[in-house]
Order: sequence, then C-alpha cells, then structure tokens
Amino acid sequence: MHEHRIVNVIPDSPAAEAGLHAGDLLISLNGMPVEDVFDYHYLAEEISVTIGVKTEAGEEKTVTIEKGEDEDLGLVFAESLMDDYKSCYNKCIFCFIDQNPKGMRETIYFKDDDSRLSFLQGNYITMTNMKESEIDRIIRYKLAPINISVHTTNPELRVSMLHNRFAGNILEHIRKLYQAEIPMNGQIVLCKGVNDGDELYRTIRDLSEFAPVMESVSVVPVGLTKFRDGLCQLNPFTPEDAEEVIDMVEGFQAEIMERCGTHFIHASDEWYILAGREVPGEETYDGYPQIENGVGMTRLLYEEFRHAVDEAGRFASVHGLKRLKLTKEERALASLAKRNPGRKVSTITGELAAGNTEFIQSQLARIRPDIRFQVFPIRNDFFGPKITVTGLLTGQDIAAQLKDKDLGDALLIPQACLKADEDIFLDDMHLTELEKALQVKTVIVKSYGMDYLKAIIGLD
Repeated sequence: MHEHRIVNVIPDSPAAEAGLHAGDLLISLNGMPVEDVFDYHYLAEEISVTIGVKTEAGEEKTVTIEKGEDEDLGLVFAESLMDDYKSCYNKCIFCFIDQNPKGMRETIYFKDDDSRLSFLQGNYITMTNMKESEIDRIIRYKLAPINISVHTTNPELRVSMLHNRFAGNILEHIRKLYQAEIPMNGQIVLCKGVNDGDELYRTIRDLSEFAPVMESVSVVPVGLTKFRDGLCQLNPFTPEDAEEVIDMVEGFQAEIMERCGTHFIHASDEWYILAGREVPGEETYDGYPQIENGVGMTRLLYEEFRHAVDEAGRFASVHGLKRLKLTKEERALASLAKRNPGRKVSTITGELAAGNTEFIQSQLARIRPDIRFQVFPIRNDFFGPKITVTGLLTGQDIAAQLKDKDLGDALLIPQACLKADEDIFLDDMHLTELEKALQVKTVIVKSYGMDYLKAIIGLD
C-alpha cells in the first residue's frame, strides 16, 4: 500500500475545509491507491473526490470533497513525485555522467531514467526500465509529450550501446505510443563508427514512419570529456563527418516535410559549426521543439537579438514625440538608446559559440556604437578541450582565463552555466566567489534576445 505524508494543507483550500491536516497520510482517492503524483492528479480531477487518510493518531477515515472542476485539493507532499526517483540501470557507452571526475557534488552522479520526469521536466528516457503497465498508464492518462532517447533502432546495436538486454524493443514501445496517438520527441546521441552512417540512416528511416505523432528527433554528437579511463573508446567527429550528417538530415527533412508538413529530424548546432556551415533559417526548426538539445539555439539567438535591436531602435526614434503614448516597457526600450553612455561590458561563451560574437557586435552597433562589448571564449580545461558548449563551463576555468583581463563595468554570465535553482557552477564555485576573484560585478543573463540586450546596455 502506498501512503503519502501530507506536509502542508493550503489554507482555505477544499482539503483544509474538509478538516485534513499536515501529518495525515493519504491512502486513497475515490477508493483507488495513489502510486505517485500522476495518479494523484488524475484521480483528483473529479468534482467529487473521496479521500482516504490515516491521521497521526493512527485513525483511518474517509472524507468526501466537492470542488470546482479545475480546482486543486490543496494538499502538499514532501516529494514532488510522491515517490522515489527511478535511476538508470543502463551502462551507455556515451553516458556523460560516467565521464565526470570524482569529488563533485552527489547529485551530479545521479542518473535518472524516470518517465515521470520526462513529462514534468522534459528529461529524455530510454524506456529500458519501464513495464508494460507503465506504458499503459501513460496512454490511459494521455501524458504527453514523452521524450525518448532512441540512439538507434537496430535492436542488437541498441542492446550493445546501452549495455541492457531489454533495450532492443524500443520500436515496439514507440509503436504502441504511436497507435495511441501519444505525442513524442526523440533523441539520437551519435557515436562515430557506432550508430552513424548506415545505422543513422536506418534509425531516421524507422522513426520517420511515426511522424507527425513523433513530433521531432534531434541528432547530437557525443560529448567526450578527458575522464574516460576504462570506458569505451570513442573518437571525436571531423568536419567531414559533420558534412555527411547534415546532408543526410537535410535530405530526410525535404522528404518528410512534403509528406507530413514538418521537418521532423534536426541536426544540432554543433554539426553546422563543426562543418563551417551557416545554421538553417528559423522556419526549418518547426518552433524549436529540440532547443534543449542545442537544436536551433544559434538561430533563435540571432532572430531574437535582431528583433530586440529593431524594437529598441524603433521606440528610441519616436521617444521625443509627445503625442505618442508609450507603455512602461516601450519607454524602457526607448531608453536603451541613452542609458549608460560609454559602457564597457564583457561576457563569456564556450568555444563552440565563439562565432556568434561578430553578429552580436554588428547588431549592437546599430543602436549603441558607443558601447564596448567583448566576448571571451573559455577553453574547457575542467572537462577537456573536446567539450566546447557554454553550459558546461566551470567557475574555475572562467576565473583562471579572465584573471587580469579588463572586464569593464560588468561580466555577463549565461544562465546555462549555473545550477537551475542556485548561483553555483558545475565545480561548486559560487557566483560570488567568481565576482571576488575577478573583482567585477556579474549579471546572470538568459539566452533570450531582449534580456541579453538589456544586460549589455545595463538595463538589467
């Protein structure tokens, strides 16, 4: 039996009015056991909900609550999932967590493969530790989208890559979700000489049969740190390899677009940068469903930053017209043309995105040529030179490489470098420690164009 301790009852909520208290144990909803947060929300959707609880004194009782159709019961539990997280039992040859050095915080080493986090946080799962009953529950509750780490549709190869004898039935799982019309996204981590070439062609061909229910699939190159002792030997991709991947992906895009009205398969920005090709236009990315996998981040930044500069320039040009009524946000945009004259500001980036510097500087010069904006590409000494993305930069590398640099009035730190809920880098250096080491004000910036522009000009 699943019992869930209630840690708080929101005042004036239906549960509070029914006399439930913190410390009570939730036993059932409408006579059904509650395994986790999805059972809870599904069963609590009814207008009339019968709640089975056990009080702190050990008394079991039921109360019936009448509530609005979309009204929450008002119960808060200790764990967001109302259950333990499910860890990954695979031993994938490309797993990034296995490539971390020792001595980092404990959470860095936790490998999740929990389908519930796929819906709640957008995590990708392999589906290797899922029972048929769990897939049936996804279908029954219509949970979507589900994000799937596919990597290959060749059963034998997938078993080998994931080191899990249950990994070969991925197409059966996907087909079952497809037939139930459950939206999906896919991911292929490409390893040179393993699942590329003909195997990649096979995987894309197989998955394209599920479009458009499977809404998108990304192809990303494996990340290789310097901490791979005892792990499978994997080699980095060359520019020529990147050319082949892009050509294959774009060939499928044209075919699937004609059949389904979606590009479906996407190569991450890393391939285009490695090949020395310009990233595709915005229309190619189908609304950026794979942005978290680095698909379209460069194009999105370009478009948003250009738009932000256009907007700032437009409102600045009419700011003096008294007859024009501007909103607070519009006045803020207009002030961008005057704020902090002669300001000097710096930012950091991974070596992969260093090529964006010229574009940002050229756009900024359209409205604020007086601002000196400099970008410092940071070499990843912590994980090794093959890791070039901004999100994996550490505080110690930034501090070491910017020491004695003239950083100006502020140093902009991309939010992707920091822990989601704290101002801490992957190496546990706090943002305040970096400020102290470099003797400069730091400003956390999101990747959105307008936020980036405001931070550069000092309207943060």
